[in-house]
Amino acid sequence: MRRREFEMNDVENREEIESFLQEMSFGFLGTVTPDGEPGMTPLNFVYTGGSVYFHGSRIGEKMTQLKANERVTFMAAKEYAIIPSYFTDPLMACPATAFFKSVRIAGRATVVDDPHEKAAALEALMRKLQPEGGYKTIDADDPDYVPRLKGVAVVRIDADRITGKFKFGQNAKPDMIAAITDGLANRGLPQDAETIELMKQYCPHHKQVIGD
Repeated sequence: MRRREFEMNDVENREEIESFLQEMSFGFLGTVTPDGEPGMTPLNFVYTGGSVYFHGSRIGEKMTQLKANERVTFMAAKEYAIIPSYFTDPLMACPATAFFKSVRIAGRATVVDDPHEKAAALEALMRKLQPEGGYKTIDADDPDYVPRLKGVAVVRIDADRITGKFKFGQNAKPDMIAAITDGLANRGLPQDAETIELMKQYCPHHKQVIGD
């Protein structure tokens, strides 16, 4: 059963969902194989202009599936912190959990033919994966890039529906939130401080706890 307090949607939470998709660079493409089985492909992507773009070979299993059925699912997720059971219970394993963000897109995949759209998408992907530069800007009119753009496939996913799940203890009571926050602060792993800030943002009781 899906917990409503963790749900995100592109109507009420569009800015937060888009910010997360713009942050991420790795996700999973869900397709349908010719015999009707689900297919899953891990890949790098960029979210720009309201759509997901990825690139790859012009031939192969993934492209064959997309040409046969344009309906796809795409998901990106990030785990921020494992919350051990002993943060809130010295005996039982039940409270152990993880705090994370995930976004799922249901939509349609289109193979991009326009070289300028292909170049723009690949340039956006390069800026995400290689922000330090060190390469010539991808330009559809650059003779060095023209044959390479022809030889690579770029796919755009246009969303019919975007949903997300951002789990940061929204269902926890104030005393449990305080215990988890203290546990994260004392543990001090690389993303624990960021997780505390996200708890402050999403947990409805957190401001009350901080003020006590």
